[in-house]
Amino acid sequence: MKCAAVAIVALAIAATNAAAGQAPRGGKAAKASQPARGGGNPNRAKLSTPAQLNEKAPATFKARFDTTAGPFVIEVHRDWSPLGADRFYNLVKNGFYDDTRFFRVLEGFMAQIGMNGDPSIQRVWGNANFNDDPVKESNKRGFVSFAKSSAPNSRSTQFFINFVDNSGLDGQGFSPFGQVVSGMEVVDKLYSGYGRNNVPDQSRITAEGNAYLMKEYPKLDAVKRATIEPVAKPVE
Repeated sequence: MKCAAVAIVALAIAATNAAAGQAPRGGKAAKASQPARGGGNPNRAKLSTPAQLNEKAPATFKARFDTTAGPFVIEVHRDWSPLGADRFYNLVKNGFYDDTRFFRVLEGFMAQIGMNGDPSIQRVWGNANFNDDPVKESNKRGFVSFAKSSAPNSRSTQFFINFVDNSGLDGQGFSPFGQVVSGMEVVDKLYSGYGRNNVPDQSRITAEGNAYLMKEYPKLDAVKRATIEPVAKPVE
């Protein structure tokens, strides 16, 4: 089976990073040598059939990511990137990102995540692409976009958080759907020591999941649990 996950982040991100000459450096991993303990309750029945995850996202919502480096919160605006917001909402709500690794963290560029640690789940999502959205916001520091290849409509589950102003990605079709509004200092310290020349093999992540990453890349930071934050009720 063709592995679209490999293409999804072969991405213009790599080309942009190389052109900019940005050099990665080591980073501090908070308990990164230990496997993440998921505390969530992934909906395996729905995750095994991507077509079931089709709920429309609220106009705005927040997703909290509890990671081995600490917590951060992404605020999503559906009007920025409607299809991206819908996909992200469904994945977070149903536990897709629980116990997943930040497998590509390039200092001075971005942090990328979104390959499920369970091969049986990742295999079905590798080709679950969805259509592009127009780019309405810019890939500035803290803004969040889905990864994709140069092919149209190639977004799936992988997303990245911009460490710096990467507005050069806007013209390549990377449509931000949200922004880190709390915990950007946590994102900044995600382990980046493997650099851009020793990035995990996506085909092996698909085939072996977290077993491969824990053995070959034990310092990667991970999501312990991702949840949709409840909407605060107005005070009467």
